[in-house]
Amino acid sequence: MDYLYCFLIGGIICVIGQILLDTTKLTAPRVLVIFVVAGAILQGLNLYQPIVDFAGNGATVPLPGFGYSLAKGAMEGAKDGFLGAITGAVKDTAAGVAVAIVFGYIIAVIFNPKSIR
Repeated sequence: MDYLYCFLIGGIICVIGQILLDTTKLTAPRVLVIFVVAGAILQGLNLYQPIVDFAGNGATVPLPGFGYSLAKGAMEGAKDGFLGAITGAVKDTAAGVAVAIVFGYIIAVIFNPKSIR
């Protein structure tokens, strides 16, 4: 059942994003920012943790999960003061950012981008 819950919650998040793209004039980058900020706000209000507990990676892998990780790290680090809040957020998201950079570089080396004229 864990796989089903993961798939359903992750799918619902993706459907919400697609609906926003199809029915509004929001661009993809704006929808991405909305999702990250929504994840951070929901974690700040302690509303995202139950979703993570229920769906696992179905809630942590999509973009709201990145905002969740930022907020969770900042909240845990804030126990050590302002600098702890900043370093806590960076520490909890560093692996995801590093993987995105490495894979982005690999794809850029393998494929030849085309210019749009």
